[in-house]
Amino acid sequence: MELIFFRIALVAYLVSTVGYIASLFAGRVRVAKASMWVLALAFALHTVHIVMQWIGTASIPSASIYGSLSFIAWAVAGSYLAFQTKTKTQILGAFVSPAVVVMMIAASAGLMDEPPIPAALSGPLVSFHIVLLLIGGAFFALACLAGIMYLVQDNLIRGKRVRGLSRLLPSLQDLDRINHLCTIWGFPLLTFGIIAGSIWARTVWGNNWQWDPKQVFTAVSWALYAAVVHQRIAIGWKGRKAALLSIIAFAGLLFAFIGVNAFFVTMHRF
Repeated sequence: MELIFFRIALVAYLVSTVGYIASLFAGRVRVAKASMWVLALAFALHTVHIVMQWIGTASIPSASIYGSLSFIAWAVAGSYLAFQTKTKTQILGAFVSPAVVVMMIAASAGLMDEPPIPAALSGPLVSFHIVLLLIGGAFFALACLAGIMYLVQDNLIRGKRVRGLSRLLPSLQDLDRINHLCTIWGFPLLTFGIIAGSIWARTVWGNNWQWDPKQVFTAVSWALYAAVVHQRIAIGWKGRKAALLSIIAFAGLLFAFIGVNAFFVTMHRF
């Protein structure tokens, strides 16, 4: 039953993506606003799917690569919807919605044939570990998208091309604010998620640190984001530097979450 909600949510995400992209070509903010409501509907349906899956399996649905993709897509959509109510960033959905659709399509490839979750991945502590990491990753994904859009808007303004697309894009101030808030909120989630994972590793394997490739590259990603937060708060970096650094840091985190599995042998399933 929960798969029906997943599929309807995917269709709604696709419709919102088409609407957002159409708003860019048509130059109509109203189309973007309508697409935002479709995105909100998709998010609500997706929420029902996740809750039903959680209840039905009696375990966290994000303890696999496919479940993780679905969960982070849900978190990215929800984070964006929350931010756009406070800032004039409806058109940012043209970047967010396609990213969500890609993750949902990838997740749909394996949700129906997921293997049973091993005992080592069961329990509240591992659920806490995974949820914190994925929600933190969602904030960082939104920060990255805001950073990309910031660079696009800044280049248009610097090139004195303030008509057309530039007028539709959010202001540099709004984009920098989203980048800043998402980074500040995502960092403690990533930190506590790593700590929870370390405690869990000691419980399961008798040691907090296993030199697992996933652990190593996640630690590197944490260090990158620690540098971003330091530059933001202590030095006061804003604008292009902060946007570029958040993009680089997210690339590192994305490799830690997904790329490591393609190149290294790891104890993690996701």
